[in-house]
Amino acid sequence: MPGPSPGLHRTLLGLWAALGLGLRLSAVAQEPFWADLQPRVALVERGGSLWLNCSTNCPRPERGGLETSLRRNGTQRGLRWLARQLVDIREPGTQPVCFFRCARRTLQARGLIRTFQRPDRVELVPLPAWQPVGENFTLSCRVPGAGPRGSLTLTLLRGAQELIRRSFTGEPPRARGAVLTATVLARRDDHGANFSCLAELDLRPQGLGLFENTSAPRELRTFALSPDPPRLAAPRLLEVGSERPVSCAVDGLFPASEAGVYLALEDQRLRPDITLEGDALMATATATASAEQEGARQLLCTVTLGGESRETRENVTVYSFPAPLLTLSEPNAPERKTVTVICEGGARAVVRIPAAGPGQPAQLELNATENDDRRGFFCDATLEVDGETLNKNQSAELGVLYAPRMDDSDCQGAGREGPEQTLHCEARGNPAPSMHCARPDGGAVLALGLLGPVTRALAGPYRCTAANIQGEAVKDVTLTVEYAPALDSVGCPERLTWLEGTEASLSCVAHGVPPPTMSCVRSGEESIMEGLLLVAKEHAGTYRCEATNARASAAKNVVVTVECERRSPGQDGPRFEEPGCPSNWTWVEGFGQLFSCEVDGRPEPSVQCIGSGGTSEGVPLPLALPEPSPGVPSIPSELPPGVYICNATNRHGSVVKTVSVSAESPPQMDESTCPSHQTWLEGAEATSLACAARGRPFPQVRCSREGVPQPQRLRVSREDAGTYRCLATNVHGTEARTVTVGVEYRPMVELAASPSGGVRPGGNFTLTCRAEAWPPAQISWRAPPGALNIGLSSNNSTLSVAGAVGSHGGEYECAATNAHGRHARRITVRVAGPWLWVAIGGAAGGAALLAAGAGLAFYVQSTACKKGEYNVQEAESSGEAVCLNGAGGSGGGTGAEGGTEAAGVAEAPAGGEVFAIQLTSA
Repeated sequence: MPGPSPGLHRTLLGLWAALGLGLRLSAVAQEPFWADLQPRVALVERGGSLWLNCSTNCPRPERGGLETSLRRNGTQRGLRWLARQLVDIREPGTQPVCFFRCARRTLQARGLIRTFQRPDRVELVPLPAWQPVGENFTLSCRVPGAGPRGSLTLTLLRGAQELIRRSFTGEPPRARGAVLTATVLARRDDHGANFSCLAELDLRPQGLGLFENTSAPRELRTFALSPDPPRLAAPRLLEVGSERPVSCAVDGLFPASEAGVYLALEDQRLRPDITLEGDALMATATATASAEQEGARQLLCTVTLGGESRETRENVTVYSFPAPLLTLSEPNAPERKTVTVICEGGARAVVRIPAAGPGQPAQLELNATENDDRRGFFCDATLEVDGETLNKNQSAELGVLYAPRMDDSDCQGAGREGPEQTLHCEARGNPAPSMHCARPDGGAVLALGLLGPVTRALAGPYRCTAANIQGEAVKDVTLTVEYAPALDSVGCPERLTWLEGTEASLSCVAHGVPPPTMSCVRSGEESIMEGLLLVAKEHAGTYRCEATNARASAAKNVVVTVECERRSPGQDGPRFEEPGCPSNWTWVEGFGQLFSCEVDGRPEPSVQCIGSGGTSEGVPLPLALPEPSPGVPSIPSELPPGVYICNATNRHGSVVKTVSVSAESPPQMDESTCPSHQTWLEGAEATSLACAARGRPFPQVRCSREGVPQPQRLRVSREDAGTYRCLATNVHGTEARTVTVGVEYRPMVELAASPSGGVRPGGNFTLTCRAEAWPPAQISWRAPPGALNIGLSSNNSTLSVAGAVGSHGGEYECAATNAHGRHARRITVRVAGPWLWVAIGGAAGGAALLAAGAGLAFYVQSTACKKGEYNVQEAESSGEAVCLNGAGGSGGGTGAEGGTEAAGVAEAPAGGEVFAIQLTSA
């Protein structure tokens, strides 16, 4: 601190000395001499300067001075005073001493100089990078060197909020610097908050002022991380090349936005999408595995927050499972054609076709029928992966080409009379058949599927023919045409005569399809005339009769006259009685029936019955003549069913009655409905015989095998072949028909070698191939290349070799083929011979010795396998000849020059099962 100017300083010292001298002189008589130091107590900022004035009241002090350890910068003196400037004052507290020597005494005055230091450095100890919520953390504030400490106050702040405030009052004057430490519980609200420390040095009581300083703020980041591991949702199995979603979820995460997520399949890091909702985090990604990753792998999810992490691992098995391949030997096959369905899958997969056993590949053979058209075939492949069975399937559709077929519901049996109608008649078949419907007598042809007029004249029987490239089908159809009611004079006469006192009814019958309802009302009245009436005069009059059906209505006026004349006894009008003329009558084809309609009345009424509507319209109903009768009525061979109107008339009146006639027939079966020869395929799904019968009511057909009944089977067996008897029955009788069933089956080959004993070198052998099949199979052979002089029987069933040599060795295959498949078996023949030694030289003894050596070698070779010859051994190889007694199997090689030592025969089915036969020479 700079001192006052010298002039001002001297003036102040002079005033101070004069004042002190005056006061002291006034008290000389009372007080001794003294020394004084001003200022006696001083507070100086650390590093500052201070002028001290040392004075005395001694008139003539001998000497004087100022003792201090502080640095001095300048001194000024007077007779009784001394002024000295102290600089760079740093000690917390010093006591300078002012002294004078007066009258042999030392006069002293002590002062006190204290320093203060502003809080220039306020330091808040760094906070942890992340602080867990709910745990305590420490706030520590350091203010080094500031003081005196007793005047300091430290305050810890959270933003502008005061957390802790402490004053250090009472601390020693020399104490400098301060530390304030507090333990605070971390909260969620503290995340992102700034903490700071405020230092205050209050020297206002000393007249200097308040000195403040604040530390740099420290940001606190708090976090909460649940101790529970993340929830990892991942597929246990992951197919190569497929994409599967995986997710990792964590709850109780704060702040969730600061969390880091690591999601990886082994070393393959995934790129998750992060979704936040409150304290929950959801990471979702798509996992795709490659063929190199096939096998057991781990999926890892690690969530990191605040320097802590939680992780979860899940085992994932990566597998390869291609979809199966389903093929049809003939996608569009003719009916009765054998179709092979083959399903192939991956290396470790098991494939299955319904109705066929599992295998690799799976195969199903079927004899195509109509029911198989558009039939879907499914190939199901299963793969066992890590204890779980996986499925994949493939489908294919079979088209079966078959001749047309028609059922009763396929053709429209009714149409409406009108100018614009469309008639339908359809048939099943592949390709879709064309349809033609015409009258059996070559009359009208129906325009099927076309819009055109339909009249009642079209009603009646038709023969419909459906045709495609596979054949044709014929069906008889009766067409009914609906039309509005019509009233004619037969069914509803314009005039009726009733006799008073007799019973009569007003009955009118109308033509129409469907049959109309009839009501008659007397003019001027509303009540309908119903039932029998006891005729009176008041019943005479005009009645309006109305016929109604679904198509329309028709009305007609009928005039009723009531006669009052007396009749002779026994004279009466016509009357119908139910027993004598039934309302319902059944005509049975071939039974020669006539309708009996007896009418009461005198004189005897004449009766006629005419068809009304449909196929019977206008057709007279043949009536049985009353007894006795000179004429014989004709018996119809056909009678259209329907409604007939019977009118009975004598001179006393007319009555009308409606009769419903139904036509029925006994059962009939022929080659078209029940073929006498039918063929089944072995292994196909068992079905009933294709037999049906015509007849009304529809006959029931039951077929059973003649002789001992066979058990029910799910699949056709060749044991099902035989003669069956089919019976068609309805209420009118029974029709029987004999059907012969043949069962066809694919070939099965049996292959045998002869002779059953040994074969000498150059000997003969025969292979016999028997094929069990129906229809009979064609047999073919495949012989080793270079095998010559092979003989075959006329039907190829036997292969013969005379004088076997090395070139006859090898694999022989016999294959049998028919319309339902092919089967083959193989047999391997090995031809090996003794060494042929040729000695070129002249000594007979040498030739004999060589012959003896060759014989010994042949004996050793041949007897090594002799015990087990002709036994059959199963093997997995291609049928090498082996020694069956365990002595070894190198029976010699085959070559053009080797001769024949042994013949080995191995038999194998086409599937790879091998039977070996060792043939040795004698």
